[in-house]
Amino acid sequence: MPGSQRSVLGSLVLIAAVVGFGVGAFAYTAGWLTPNRLTSTKLVSALTPPGGPALGHRRNHAKGVCFTGTFDANGNGSAISRASMFTAGRYPVLGRLNLATPDPNAADPTVRVRGIGVQISAPDGNVWRMALIDPPVFAVSTPQGFYDLLTASTSKDPEAMKGFIAAHPEFAAFGEWATKAPWTASYAEVTFNSLNAFTFTDGSGAEHAVRWSLRPEARPVPITAEDFAKLGANHLEEDITERVASSPQRWTLVLTVADPSDPTSDPTKAWPPGRRSVEAGTLVVQKIEPEANGPCRDINFDPTILPDGIKVSDDPFPAARSAAYAKSYDLRTSEASSYPRIEASAKP
Repeated sequence: MPGSQRSVLGSLVLIAAVVGFGVGAFAYTAGWLTPNRLTSTKLVSALTPPGGPALGHRRNHAKGVCFTGTFDANGNGSAISRASMFTAGRYPVLGRLNLATPDPNAADPTVRVRGIGVQISAPDGNVWRMALIDPPVFAVSTPQGFYDLLTASTSKDPEAMKGFIAAHPEFAAFGEWATKAPWTASYAEVTFNSLNAFTFTDGSGAEHAVRWSLRPEARPVPITAEDFAKLGANHLEEDITERVASSPQRWTLVLTVADPSDPTSDPTKAWPPGRRSVEAGTLVVQKIEPEANGPCRDINFDPTILPDGIKVSDDPFPAARSAAYAKSYDLRTSEASSYPRIEASAKP
């Protein structure tokens, strides 16, 4: 194949990955950016599909299912953070498994990125909310770059994506993952990554830059995109519901501590292997509930809601996500009549 044709084909593959990711990736925007540059309203509007938003639903990661369970802390996390939920014990959890799409009715095989929102509550009133996705790196290095990605991926200008890729070379690593990483046919087999760095403070006051992952107990079984498509439009929710009904599903919370030279403000840059890691406990998913009337429906998984012992770092994205999540929450709760709760008597 001539070089020019390979280049065009490669661009088309990347564009397909971007469109699939761009319409449903984390809704990032920085509330502290000036209005003429980027605002939460502008960002959330850019996430809206051509046919308009799904009223009453999240503007992003709109397809999902609720779960409840526990975080079983083993005490190891206390070595790097004084957060009370790292003290050995069992803590209640509610969360949401989801797909990165603005369409709550999207077919599972059409969405490349999967996510999880988790809330861990401690008896002393501390709460830790987090939102993770399955790529090992994020697509862009700044909130403005994410907005540029959204606008380029939906532009009618055939040169828009070429221009974006040229201006954002950091996108290549995500594009590589999106086009080449194997799929799995179950949420239970997914590793979820925080991507953003946070600052953990231990009992002595020492600070540590940390990213974390939720690593599944279930063995990942690779599947081709074509075979996954044969399983049905809603296979992921059906599968996790069946698995949890049979037995609780588990993920290990692994905290990765940065070396002083590691970048903390850019989620497109993975930290080198071999960094110190701490297995802090186990997320145990014990019950699955449809979102329409489930406990996660009205939870905003704002990653800046943190317990004492964890705070944001110089990474701009958590504050950006917080602003956009708040905007999305305000919109969907004002449209609640378009997505009414199911009365108990009406349940099958």
